[in-house]
Amino acid sequence: MRKFDTKVQYLKYKVLREVAREAWADRLHETAIDIPKMIVPGKIPTMRCCVYKERAILAERVKIAMGGDKQNPNVIEVIDIACDECPMGGYSVTEACRGCLAHRCEDVCRFGAITFDSNHVAHIDKTKCKECGSCAKVCPYSAIHNYKRPCETACKVKAISMGEEKEAKIDNSKCIACGACVYQCPFGAITDKSFILDAIKLLKNSDNNKNYKVFAVVAPSISSQFSYAKLGQVIKGLKELGFFTVVEAALGADMVAYAESKELAEKGFLTSSCCPAFVDFVEKNFPQFKEHISHNLSPMATIAKYIKEHEEPCKVVFIGPCTAKKAEVQKESVKPWVDVAMTFEELQALFDSRDIDITTLDEDVLDNASYFGRIFARSGGLSDAVAQGLKEHDITDFELKAYPCDGIEACKLALLQKKGGKLDANFIEGMACVGGCIGGAGCLTHGEKNKAEVDKYGMQAYEKTISSAISMLK
Repeated sequence: MRKFDTKVQYLKYKVLREVAREAWADRLHETAIDIPKMIVPGKIPTMRCCVYKERAILAERVKIAMGGDKQNPNVIEVIDIACDECPMGGYSVTEACRGCLAHRCEDVCRFGAITFDSNHVAHIDKTKCKECGSCAKVCPYSAIHNYKRPCETACKVKAISMGEEKEAKIDNSKCIACGACVYQCPFGAITDKSFILDAIKLLKNSDNNKNYKVFAVVAPSISSQFSYAKLGQVIKGLKELGFFTVVEAALGADMVAYAESKELAEKGFLTSSCCPAFVDFVEKNFPQFKEHISHNLSPMATIAKYIKEHEEPCKVVFIGPCTAKKAEVQKESVKPWVDVAMTFEELQALFDSRDIDITTLDEDVLDNASYFGRIFARSGGLSDAVAQGLKEHDITDFELKAYPCDGIEACKLALLQKKGGKLDANFIEGMACVGGCIGGAGCLTHGEKNKAEVDKYGMQAYEKTISSAISMLK
């Protein structure tokens, strides 16, 4: 049964599973050093040049699974010794060069980086090249190619560069923790810190929810994950792990949509606050729009705040597709409400660390949110929910002009157009991941099918209005 898109995800999962297994048994600090040998028990390497390097890299993965570098505030880290197989990158001349007489590439280069051999074939001096790309643009044979690393290509905020040893380096002042580089790195050399040990500690110390209740808040995109089982079995599995109950973050989305629609009508223009990576992007790159970011907390934080205010003593663990949520829970405005943020990858590891086969479980029910709260998981869902919120508030003198954009490039373009007065929109819905939350780096699976599953899940609550879903909280 296939649970992951890639073998890199599977490797990451195996490390998380073993770390969790040892933590449940209270022997992690004694056995953590042995986990690489558990995963690669023989002397034949499975992924690297030798078993010793493979185990050394696995040891670094174990550290990140245990929380990573505490001195680095970023939730995204680079495993330096795993980042050594990519080409140096930059512009290079390919075999398509015909040795033409025009030498347009030489003429356009302002840095003297291009020379020719006796056959008139071009060569680029890397010490002089500034990677402006002018030569590639004018070559009539498209013989000059820019070999970018997958992580650099994936990072749309230009937070990744190469260090002295040609390993990837992340500029924390630019990084928005979206995790695009994590999913795209073919070697898994860039990964997100795990706080799975914190979740296990909360569950163990709750003493079966006698000391305090542990709530699992699940993102609506869960409906498109764990495709090998039924959603009700996943919910039952969470309770088997020791969670007191499971609450939909989509109910928080209903609360946000209801409040945000009213805020929008009052202020006239907003950008959404649901995606922490998008919010971070706006704050770092378009500070002039910072005051226009919705003042509502994200759906995760909104429902967690409600739980903490009405169910104390309790703890809240968020489970979703998003690496940026791990950064969001460190914010002062969110920290009191959410104790731990995990991904679906980590939840799978938790299930298997306790030998819970969710396909054998009975189905439990998840029935908190409306259709509109549930479709927050895909691009355009928030805009639809805000339109519904305006309708339920009976606000008829405000015309919604929503502009949903998914992927940072689309978000950047929308913000640039708005800045230049060329975008006729009063609500920008920003999602850092392509497709919305269903494209998050912490998903087990990615793809167009996920959108259909989210819509199907939403339709199961189509009879509910936003206000009727919220009224169940009272």
